[in-house]
Amino acid sequence: MRRGRLFVISGPSGAGKSTFIERFLKRDKGSTFSVSYTTRKKRDKEVNGREYYFVDKETFMDMVEKGGFLEWEIVHENLYGTPKKEIIENLERGIDILLDVDVNGAINIKKNYPEACLIFIEPPSREELQKRLSLRGEPQIELRLKRYDEEIEKKHFFDYTVINDNLERAYRDFENIIEQVRGH
Repeated sequence: MRRGRLFVISGPSGAGKSTFIERFLKRDKGSTFSVSYTTRKKRDKEVNGREYYFVDKETFMDMVEKGGFLEWEIVHENLYGTPKKEIIENLERGIDILLDVDVNGAINIKKNYPEACLIFIEPPSREELQKRLSLRGEPQIELRLKRYDEEIEKKHFFDYTVINDNLERAYRDFENIIEQVRGH
């Protein structure tokens, strides 16, 4: 039986990661999305267990102490973690996993799980990202733009980069990378 592949999707907030992942999972039944844990507050349209598992800091740190995360990070003053057990079980059953984690988390996953395929989604420019974040009503835009500069400097750690300057073309590139890595 074929072992599943771990695809780690990362890049700046507003680059298009969620759009690519959601679109891919709608058509691909051999993959699943790994839901991360976070201590940040749930947003209006989010559902616990769909976008994230929303937990308090004490619960999160208990999971850290018990080795429950493949990686975990502090991002914008909140904790985020990738659950280890769920990922390993799915990979062993031959299911491909897509993760949406921040850049540092992706790099840490690669250190702990070298077989992971890291895909960096990049907006066409800092200005375009600022426009997207404003349209989305994102809080702390300046903080996110500062983080963008730090994240772009680390994209060389990734196996692939997709520049999301045209949604249809960029999505096809994203899909082709996954198919190529799978060996299809």
